[in-house]
Amino acid sequence: MELKDKYSIQDLIDIVVRLRRPDGCPWDKVQTHQSIKKSMIEETYEAIDALDSGDDHTFANELGDVLLQVVFHSVMADERGAFDFDDVVKEICTKLITRHTHVFGADKAGNEEEALTNWEKNKKKEKNIGTYTGVLKDVPKHLPALMRAEKIQKKARGFGFDWESIDGVFDKVKEETDELSEAVGESEERIREEYGDLLFAVVNLGRFLGTDPETSLTAASNKFINRFEKMEELARKDGKDFAALTPDEQNELWDQAKSS
Repeated sequence: MELKDKYSIQDLIDIVVRLRRPDGCPWDKVQTHQSIKKSMIEETYEAIDALDSGDDHTFANELGDVLLQVVFHSVMADERGAFDFDDVVKEICTKLITRHTHVFGADKAGNEEEALTNWEKNKKKEKNIGTYTGVLKDVPKHLPALMRAEKIQKKARGFGFDWESIDGVFDKVKEETDELSEAVGESEERIREEYGDLLFAVVNLGRFLGTDPETSLTAASNKFINRFEKMEELARKDGKDFAALTPDEQNELWDQAKSS
């Protein structure tokens, strides 16, 4: 296949089909849905990193990698007679039309909240979910844990199960912190349970504050790395190896890094 200035989605499908042929790429032709499933997660995160970088060229490149995962799975599914890329497109188009009844139907939505209510109502009907618990169980288990916790909490709020004010959430965080402190020294299972309860409460707090937990924790991790880099620079200027410093010396550098 020759290089071109422009390609279509069919070109991408044809390339993957060619790579999967017996005389194709030794790696591509032996892959399965299971063997590349982690790649979909990795490529999605790389696309998000590119988005946050503000570099549109890199963002477009990474979106292409995400699209490749969709096409790759579609081609493999087509090989076993399950579905093809056109079926994937049909599914998403149908979903967008049937769940946006406030655009393509008789429902009304004057704001974002009403639009989301319509979406969830139509989703529940489409999936034949008959209980509120069923809605919570429908949240994918493979989502990042913080994201899944937030989605579960938001759905519970939609059923009227939520704290009346943020004061109750702060009290819950303190309660879970105390329970975790009491669990120290007990079984690993008890500690894991109490630690999970604390994280769940902290996610709830972020939700009340309008702060996304994944974004907040990512920012905190990046801040830690930046401050650590500053500490290492300060130690290097004094001709010292950071790892060889005493805890007190490291803490002193940390305070300097925070104030700089």
